[in-house]
Amino acid sequence: MSTIKTAFGVEDLGCRRVAVIGAGNMGGGIAAQFANAGIAVDLLDRAGPDGVRDAPAERGLAQQIARQAFMGEAPVSLVRVGNTEDHLERVAEADWIVEAILEDLDLKRALYERIEPLRKPDAIVSSNTSTILRGRLIEGRGAAFQDHFLISHFFNPPRRMALLELIGSEDRVAFDRAAEIGRKALGKTVIECRDTPGFIANRLGCTWLSVAVVEALRLGLTVEEADAVHMAFGVPRTGVFGLLDLVGLDVVKPIWGSLMAALPRTDAINAFDLPGQGVITDLVSAGRFGRKSRAGFYRKSESGALEALDLNSGVYRAHSGFAQKDLPGAGRDLDLLLNNDTASGAYARAVLAQVVDYALIHAGEIAPSLKETDLGMELGYAWRAGPVALWRELSPETQARLRAQMPEGVPFEALATPVVRSGEADRLSRAQAAGQALAQNSSAALWDLGDDVICLDIRSKMHALAPAVFDILEEGVSRLNGAARGMVVGNHNPRVFSAGADLSKVVAWIEGGKWAAIEAFITRGQMVLAALRTAHTPSVAAMHGLALGGGCELAMHCTGTVAHAETRIGLPEHLVGLVPGWGGCRRLLDRARATASHEADLSDRITRAFHAATLEAPAGSAREAGDLALLDPSQPVVMRDDDVFAAALAHLDTLEPRQGAQEVVTLRLDRQAVLSGLLSERETARDDGRITPNAFALQSRIAEIFAAGGAGTSEADLAALESEVFMALVATPETLARIGHMLRTGKPLH
Repeated sequence: MSTIKTAFGVEDLGCRRVAVIGAGNMGGGIAAQFANAGIAVDLLDRAGPDGVRDAPAERGLAQQIARQAFMGEAPVSLVRVGNTEDHLERVAEADWIVEAILEDLDLKRALYERIEPLRKPDAIVSSNTSTILRGRLIEGRGAAFQDHFLISHFFNPPRRMALLELIGSEDRVAFDRAAEIGRKALGKTVIECRDTPGFIANRLGCTWLSVAVVEALRLGLTVEEADAVHMAFGVPRTGVFGLLDLVGLDVVKPIWGSLMAALPRTDAINAFDLPGQGVITDLVSAGRFGRKSRAGFYRKSESGALEALDLNSGVYRAHSGFAQKDLPGAGRDLDLLLNNDTASGAYARAVLAQVVDYALIHAGEIAPSLKETDLGMELGYAWRAGPVALWRELSPETQARLRAQMPEGVPFEALATPVVRSGEADRLSRAQAAGQALAQNSSAALWDLGDDVICLDIRSKMHALAPAVFDILEEGVSRLNGAARGMVVGNHNPRVFSAGADLSKVVAWIEGGKWAAIEAFITRGQMVLAALRTAHTPSVAAMHGLALGGGCELAMHCTGTVAHAETRIGLPEHLVGLVPGWGGCRRLLDRARATASHEADLSDRITRAFHAATLEAPAGSAREAGDLALLDPSQPVVMRDDDVFAAALAHLDTLEPRQGAQEVVTLRLDRQAVLSGLLSERETARDDGRITPNAFALQSRIAEIFAAGGAGTSEADLAALESEVFMALVATPETLARIGHMLRTGKPLH
């Protein structure tokens, strides 16, 4: 069994083992996400033929590995496959049993009958059904089983989709426990639903899609125009027709048909009959299911050009190029669009009015409050803001125009109650709201969080590290050597911790021939990060989103880290023609030495460290970054992004200052032997044309630093070598071209 560290807070949840029954796309994905949190999982499916009884579950596991549902290799070892004929007794070990089999009421009930006598007294049982009501599923089961039975509706893929809809009994114990596990272990935003058809997200989302398609047909819009209007709403970049292509037109009849049958004929989803639209039936009959068949409302021509379906003729034509920018006000002013007397304006009014109408009428039936209805659309269907939130953004005049075309009886009085999204503000938010920074400039601020704890809040574009950031970081380090008992480095931006050095400033220096400024920048970064590392009191990096280059190095110099599980971490300097300039290679060498037991072991670990420093892409998760030693794997990983900052504060309380003295080097390798070993495979790749000569030259310079470190070169001499190599590379035309290309396109130049 793997020794993978459980995610932050999971040990306190009382959920040590989970059983997932059904190894299909959803069940396998749910199992993978539990394993990503460090929880052991039994993944069971039907029995295969003799000799390969576990084959269905094994296939399901393999599919999740291929789909990158796991955060690296370690979580995979937490999944034990089996089958429901030979291994159902394993559910007796589970704290949560998740059923994710076919949407067949009789099959589900028969399975629950077998599970009931095996279930631990406090174990949760849940179904991932999206169409069958909880009340029907638990018919015939005992009271204890019913009290512990939930609907746990995950969205696909479970690793990426943040929403988890839960429906429970009047006994709140099992519901509250599942909600806490969902948040802390699975990283989900949990919303409570009523036991009604489609729950919240699918009830509203499917109705919206039906309205959007039918109104586009009625008003004569093209698919491009309709999708542009939805992009102006801030719904998925795919738009509505693009989203249907993504979902698959072949599932419209079973999904919409099931929901329509379960709801009254007077419900809007029946009035706007999506499965009955000729354009849908024609596409499905022709085998044009969307992206899965490479043709739906959109397709690529043989030449690769994008084509769109003409909704009147059913014939593909060249994409018109119509986009959000072609709407009134370039689609950035929703009030302007909704008041515009064009087909696009009429369409925007018709769709938004119908969806807000539906949300207000049915909110009390399907959800505890309007907050949940909006969250369902935001997280389940990628709306920028839910329909009620969009309505609140409109001017009174626009609201009045929309209300005039809505039927009587819409409960607008519900809008008088504000939608409350969160509870009491956290310590950083309160400090920012007070506005009294300890130190600040345009790029960073230092906040007093109380209790002698401070926070370095980087706020430059992409949180890039520039001299102004170092000004504030130096003030923070000074306080760590004074009265502060600790510092958190980070904020609440979920997109980025720090994307590294400010490359635009580096380009300006290069073009101005200001080589001394570049060298001073590198030297200063080395010094301030070294001072952070050796400060008297500890620091914790609170990591979200991207932590690249200098951002990764900043975290490496903190005493500890707390990273959101989906943080992408790497040292991509070689992709812009440079080497890590602020100690990234040195910290990787530290970790190699700390875990090596003999010379051959050290050589192997340095090889892995060199691999980590020359990856073509950042690690895909914090777990994978730990495997690469870009993160210390002993440090906490947090599954829910909103919990990162609070977890960093809690982790800070557990840390002692890191000792500043350089560790005594006991293992020394031959420098030239290390260099040759690191480059032998890269030389073959160069000769085979798998990497360019320029890429090989860059990687060779990085290898020099690792070879020197393997030979026992001192910290000061390694820093000097780091700076020397950086300055040699930054002066080359190739590096300027690479940096310029990265700044223009956001992609490396190959």
